[in-house]
Amino acid sequence: MSNYDVVVIGSGCGTLISDEAASKGLKTALIDKGPLIGGTCLNLGCIPSKTLIFVADRILEIEESKKLGIDAEIKNIDFRAVMERMRKSRQESQVYIREGIKEQKNLDFYEGECQFVSDYTLDVNGNKLKGENIFIASGSRPFIPPIKGLENIDYLTNESALELKDRPDSLIIIGGGYIAVEYGHFFAAMGTRVTIIEMADRLVLSEEPEISGLLKSELSKRMAVYTNAQAEEVRKNRNGISVVIVDKKSGEESELTAQKIMMAVGRRSNADLLKVEATGVELDNRDFIKVNEYMETSKKNIYAVGDANGQQMFTHMANREAAIVAQNVFYGTRLKVDYTAVPHAVYSHPQIAVVGLKEEEAKKNHEIIVGRTKYFDIGKGEAMLEKEGYAKAIVEKGTDRILGCHIIGPSAPELIQEIVNAMTSGGHIEEINQGIHIHPALSELVPTTLNSLEES
Repeated sequence: MSNYDVVVIGSGCGTLISDEAASKGLKTALIDKGPLIGGTCLNLGCIPSKTLIFVADRILEIEESKKLGIDAEIKNIDFRAVMERMRKSRQESQVYIREGIKEQKNLDFYEGECQFVSDYTLDVNGNKLKGENIFIASGSRPFIPPIKGLENIDYLTNESALELKDRPDSLIIIGGGYIAVEYGHFFAAMGTRVTIIEMADRLVLSEEPEISGLLKSELSKRMAVYTNAQAEEVRKNRNGISVVIVDKKSGEESELTAQKIMMAVGRRSNADLLKVEATGVELDNRDFIKVNEYMETSKKNIYAVGDANGQQMFTHMANREAAIVAQNVFYGTRLKVDYTAVPHAVYSHPQIAVVGLKEEEAKKNHEIIVGRTKYFDIGKGEAMLEKEGYAKAIVEKGTDRILGCHIIGPSAPELIQEIVNAMTSGGHIEEINQGIHIHPALSELVPTTLNSLEES
C-alpha cells in the first residue's frame, strides 16, 4: 500500500490540482489510463477537432468568396495531410506533458486503468494507493445508444474519427448535438457527402430554437439534415452501411446508406469505470458524480470536477472547477463554483456562442426585454455581406442586467467574451456602453444589440 496526501484521477483539468499539491510539498499521485495523457480536450476533443475545423472554415471562405466578386477555385484537398498535421501536433503535446510530469517533484505518475477497492483506496495495475484527499477528474466518453445491429458495425465516434487516414465518400452522423454539427461541417468541407439524423425536432437542442432553426437551414445547403428521425436499425450492405430511420411524426420508415456512420448522441461520465460506489461516492440518475457547489462528493475529502460531475461539460469550466477546489482544499478558502456566466461555443458553420439564459428560461423568474441585431446591420457585417447571422440579448427589465446572449455567425466565440466579462463584473448594459467600440468592427454587434431592446 502506497499512502498519499493527494491522489488525482485524470490528467486533464486534474493536472491543475496535482501541480498545485506537489508544489506545496504534498505527496501526490496522478493517475491516467493512457496512452494519450493530458485529458479529453487536448487529445480527443477541443484541440484536435478545432485544428480540423480551422481547415474547413478556410475552405468555406474560399467557396463563399464568389459573393464578394472573387472567382476562386480549390484544386485539391489533401485529407491525409490535414489529419496528419492534427495527429503530429497531438504527439508533440504528449512528449511535452510526459517530460513535465517526470520533472515534477513530489509527484508519482501511474498510467493504467484504476478502480476503487475500498474507502479512499484505489488499485492501479495491481498497485494499491490510498489518498487522504482524492480528486476525480476522470472525464467522459461517447455514449453509444442501443440501436439494433450497431454491435456488428465498425462505427466511428468523435474519438476514432481522428485516426482516419482516408476520407469517407459518404457519412451518416447519428445525433444532432454540437459534436455532430461540428464534424458534419468538417467532413462536408472535405468533400464527404454528409447526412445528419437527429431524433429531436431540432439540432443542438440546448440552444435557442431560432438559433437551431438557422443552423439547420444553413447546414442543409451543404448536407442532408433529418430531424424528428429515430434511427431504428443499422446493417451492412453492398454499398456500405445502411441506417433505417422512422419519421417520429408520420411513422414513415426509410433507409439511408453511406460508406461510414458516426455515433454522436452525447457523452457519459467515466465515473462508472472507477467503481466509485466502493468508496461511498454517490452517482446521479445519469451516472455522473453528485457534487455540491464546492465540488464535494457524498464522501468526505473526495471531490469531482469536470465531465465526471456533468455540471457544465466544457474544458474552460472544468479548469475553473479544478482551480477553485484546489484553492479551497490547499489554502483553506470556501469558494463556491458559480455557473451564472459560463459561455460555450459551437464551431459549426455558422458558428454559435452563448452565455446565460435562453429567452423562455429567463421569463420564468424575470420580466425581460430582448434585443436583436443582424450582422448586416453594422458596418463591418455589411462589408462582409453577412446577411443571416445575428445576436440576441436578453435583459432584465428595470435593472438593465444582462441575463443572456446568443450569437450565430462569424467570430461568435470571440464576440461573446465582452458579454461574459460584463456579466461577471456586474452584468449591466451600461458597463458595455461606457466602452468605446471601434468602427467599423464586428464588436459593434454587441452594443447595437443591447441598445435595440424591446418587450418580449
